[in-house]
Amino acid sequence: MLYRRFLYSASIAIAGFAAAVFLVSSSSAASDYAVLYNFTGGNDGGNGATALTFDGAGNAYGTTVTGGNADCGTIFKLAPLGHGQWNETTLYNFSCGNDGKNPHGGLTFDSVGNLYGTTVAGGSGGFCTGDGCGVVFELTPSGERVLYNFTGNNDGFGPGGQVVFDQAGNLFGTAPDGGSHMAGVVYELTFRNGSWHQKVIHAFTGGVDGALGSLGALLVDASGKLYGVTEIGGLHSAGTAFRLAPRQDGSYNFTTVYAFNGQPDAGSPYGGLIPDAAGNLYGTTYFGGASGQGTVYELTPKHGGWTEQVLYSFKGGNDGSLPTSTLVLDANGNLDGTTTAGGHPLCDCGTVFRLKPNPWREVILHRFGNSRDGTNPLYGLASNGSRNFFGATPAGGLHGQGAIFEIAP
Repeated sequence: MLYRRFLYSASIAIAGFAAAVFLVSSSSAASDYAVLYNFTGGNDGGNGATALTFDGAGNAYGTTVTGGNADCGTIFKLAPLGHGQWNETTLYNFSCGNDGKNPHGGLTFDSVGNLYGTTVAGGSGGFCTGDGCGVVFELTPSGERVLYNFTGNNDGFGPGGQVVFDQAGNLFGTAPDGGSHMAGVVYELTFRNGSWHQKVIHAFTGGVDGALGSLGALLVDASGKLYGVTEIGGLHSAGTAFRLAPRQDGSYNFTTVYAFNGQPDAGSPYGGLIPDAAGNLYGTTYFGGASGQGTVYELTPKHGGWTEQVLYSFKGGNDGSLPTSTLVLDANGNLDGTTTAGGHPLCDCGTVFRLKPNPWREVILHRFGNSRDGTNPLYGLASNGSRNFFGATPAGGLHGQGAIFEIAP
């Protein structure tokens, strides 16, 4: 279960012709995999469609879409106890009312340890689909407060992912619905005069600029430029990668970095973008590639523009398929992520994968669907500063309500 737009999109049109595709075979590597926590769907939450965020003490934080006191979602903390044991604490229960309903995508820390996130519904800004238009919220030791209520008008609605801070302390995010063209928005929240104020910095048209924000968070570089992707739209109707550069007057200049072509090029990106030290960007697409089962791609700045190449095309079998994850780049140049499907031949429950460079080749670290280990991870992996990775699944696990896992490649 993803945010509202992804739930109701049964398929995405793919058109266009090929970019260069580098298709190589996959292999498996022995990895230590452990389930740290199984959601029950009760007061602890259910449907862990979340990225994980770690504090300096090694505690993990995230959100659940359902469960909690009102079955409207939770904010949770997972604390290490030592010897492989972890303790889960529910920090907040959403009520389905003015505080929001059904948080997706995870949380973001500010500089003093407060947590920020979004819900796809609830709030007091409007009715939208009948259950509110969603909120941006803050969680402090004193409790939860709503920073902004979406109205479903030009400001967008149904935000379903993490927000990010720039160096000035402004918050940025995307909403996949609403906006002046009903194709989603990129928004900014600025704190002034004691309260937060929302401004749409780009309203997608559904044309060459794309439509519908991604599952992954926006990328903010040191100069304040924002990078992100759209699921559909663009020159070939297969999604776009874009940049928003701040102007001195407070507005932003929108540039399409790349218009995806669809199969056998990449198509329909859902995960966010990550950079390397050279300024290249990496991401995943849900469709496209040589087999139409998704890709890992690279965007490279060149001569004032950008070039794209597909680093790996998923085949839909044992190697996985249909990734929605934001990647992690490790110190050795490996790209690590998850697929929502493929993997186990009897389950189609997804994988944890690694792409090794020079040349790029895929190694499967884990295939979901064994011994109640969770299924269909959406948001990829996170690190607590060690070499191990952590992630969440929205389904599977001991109670069928999702799980938190750790993997040591």
